[in-house]
Amino acid sequence: MDVEVTDREDHESDQAPLIIRRVDAVPVGLPLQKPMAMAGVTVDRALNILVRIEAVDGTVGWGEAASAPTMTGDTLDSLLTAVRYHLAPLLVGQDAWKRPALRRRLKAALYGNPGAHSAVEVALLDLVGQACGKPLVDLIGGAARSAVAPMWLLGNATPAQDIAEAEAKRAEGFGFFKLKIGTKPIDREIAATLALRSAFGTATPMCADANCGLSLDDASRYVVETRDAALQFVEQPLAHDDLEGLAHLARVSPVPIGADEGIHSLADIEAHERRGAGGVSLKLIKLGGMSAAIEAARLCQRRGLAVNVAAKIAESSIASAAAIHLACAAPAVDWGVSLTHFYLADDIVETPLAIAGGAVALPRGPGLGITVDEAAVERYRIH
Repeated sequence: MDVEVTDREDHESDQAPLIIRRVDAVPVGLPLQKPMAMAGVTVDRALNILVRIEAVDGTVGWGEAASAPTMTGDTLDSLLTAVRYHLAPLLVGQDAWKRPALRRRLKAALYGNPGAHSAVEVALLDLVGQACGKPLVDLIGGAARSAVAPMWLLGNATPAQDIAEAEAKRAEGFGFFKLKIGTKPIDREIAATLALRSAFGTATPMCADANCGLSLDDASRYVVETRDAALQFVEQPLAHDDLEGLAHLARVSPVPIGADEGIHSLADIEAHERRGAGGVSLKLIKLGGMSAAIEAARLCQRRGLAVNVAAKIAESSIASAAAIHLACAAPAVDWGVSLTHFYLADDIVETPLAIAGGAVALPRGPGLGITVDEAAVERYRIH
């Protein structure tokens, strides 16, 4: 089921046409503050595409998608090809107010390629929001909350390093921590998790994310032997398609099991729920855009599944702003929000989204509510 989340098309006659003049796909390499180690990959530079849609009247909308060959199959080259040669030609000369019809046309023209579809849809939403003066969240059903409390990812070589980093991030306002596991022997992962809980105390929310990096035996040991750490959830401990392993693990686990890399559609959500998943991580680049992600959040509410909204490591404040609008429009975000622009050494917006009082506020300007620094975009453009 593919449900649109706006009625703008029904009222398009109320507006002068918003004709799209050009669509650009810009490859960028964004520097991280430090390499991020995850199961199977270490990221030291974010390879993303930016989609810039400009209307005849000069209004501009932006979207972003990270290359994610091990998660979505999207590489930087495939993202660029999808946007430049398949999606952009269908948009030029069209009326952006007809976004629902345009989205259907784009999906019919190009199967899969969720990152490209997501970046284009977010750019269209930003364009329309800029044109009508409304924040993006108002175009996808309205805000259920006005801010999100972001989590911080920990993945150092030793527990002492994780604890020191967590204390520094606490001082900046972060109060929810996700432990990257699946990169060390399981005994060390268990010991590190228990050490972090001992250092943090019981009031600090913690979860763990294996990024498909554990065997069933190791995952079973981990969830049982870290019981005293009181993790909120363990995310994607097994391979993305190991649903039978998930069913076994969910039966023995004292902590909810979350699905991330295995979630690319509404059908995936239902399949994981049937195998015992307690919640899912929603990423725009996995689901193919904002409309699908909002419908996925609503499905999770109906199914009693917890939701985590996340960006990919690492996206700029463009994608983080989109994730915040999604998280604020979703019925619930029980398992928190991961915003990944915080891990960049430099951003490409004039005022990067900031944490204050433990939360990042929903941008209230039109569209995404951020202003892209086009000089910074050029600085990090990959030629």
